[in-house]
Amino acid sequence: MAAMVVCLTILSVLFISLVFKLVFDTIHCYILIPRRIKNMMQKQGVRGPKPRRLTGNIIEMVTLTSQSTVNDMDGVHHDVVGRLLPHYVKWSNSYGKRFIYWHGIEPRMCLTEIELIKELMTKHHLVTGKSWLQQQGSKHFTGKGLLMANGQEWYHQRHIAAPAFMGDKLKSYSTHMVECTKHMLQSLLNEVKSGQNEFEIGEYMTRLTADIIARTEFDTSYEKGKQIFHLLTSLQHRCAQASRHLCFPGSRFFPTKYNREIKALKMEVERLLMEIIQSRKDCMEIGRSSSYGNDLLGILLNEMEKERRGGKFKINLELIMDECKTFFFAGHETTALLLTWTVMLLATNPHWQQKVRDEVNKVCDGGVPSLDQLPKLT
Repeated sequence: MAAMVVCLTILSVLFISLVFKLVFDTIHCYILIPRRIKNMMQKQGVRGPKPRRLTGNIIEMVTLTSQSTVNDMDGVHHDVVGRLLPHYVKWSNSYGKRFIYWHGIEPRMCLTEIELIKELMTKHHLVTGKSWLQQQGSKHFTGKGLLMANGQEWYHQRHIAAPAFMGDKLKSYSTHMVECTKHMLQSLLNEVKSGQNEFEIGEYMTRLTADIIARTEFDTSYEKGKQIFHLLTSLQHRCAQASRHLCFPGSRFFPTKYNREIKALKMEVERLLMEIIQSRKDCMEIGRSSSYGNDLLGILLNEMEKERRGGKFKINLELIMDECKTFFFAGHETTALLLTWTVMLLATNPHWQQKVRDEVNKVCDGGVPSLDQLPKLT
């Protein structure tokens, strides 16, 4: 009986300690740290819009953006900052070139002074990086990959991924790029022949860049790469929805619809990645291959073996999968947006189109541009 009382007492003390720590950490994270940062910034003369408790300036940002984008643009022009980021325009006019605003409980410093930005990016890049909210928002999406790594972890991961982006390696990807682009152009041509004359070009560019990254990242496992792309696209949307509520304590642990879907999609993506990785490892073990491959995944796996022998930086399969997801996302989305914008500019400037056609015909003699000809396309 006495032993049971002692056990219950110990459990009660542990439970109360855990609750106390949870309450203290919440107060510290959501109240004390933001207040300390705000006071420090004010002492340095850095001010900004007054934040609301928990949500910060998010509601004002959403309201201003909704008002600025309620109507279509009256034409194509480049002055889009006031339309897409009206809060930056408003606050920079009110508080100057250096101000602070709040994304939930996190302070964000807005800098528009070029020299200060240059100093921050060159001298202090190892002590700056992604915030807690950014890392939590993408934890199930890109995990601890290069995009969300900070400090020394970022430095080591960048070093491991660097061989995949050396000049000779990038040149070896050109065949995949040409094949994928030809396939995309042929599909457009087929649609035109069938009578269609209007296209959502962003969708075509997204498929093109996803096609290329699937081949360069997974090579022989290309079909699985396409499956992963579709799953990651869905996962990205769910994570974006769920991250809106991260400013509320404990929201990432709630069994909400988004959190359940995120967990299921993440498990499926990682299952497909593990199948590809396991097939590479099997080929190595039975002697069918002397390396894990020359694509991005193979390079990461080869580097993992080197680092494991050296014992300097621990790289495991979870990190490999996070890097694959990171490069899949970063490798296709930004490029797709750039290509879409380029096509739109050519569409709105027909004389530019003609100049490009004349140059390509002259340099390439009517054929597909080769690596040797690219420097000549000014």
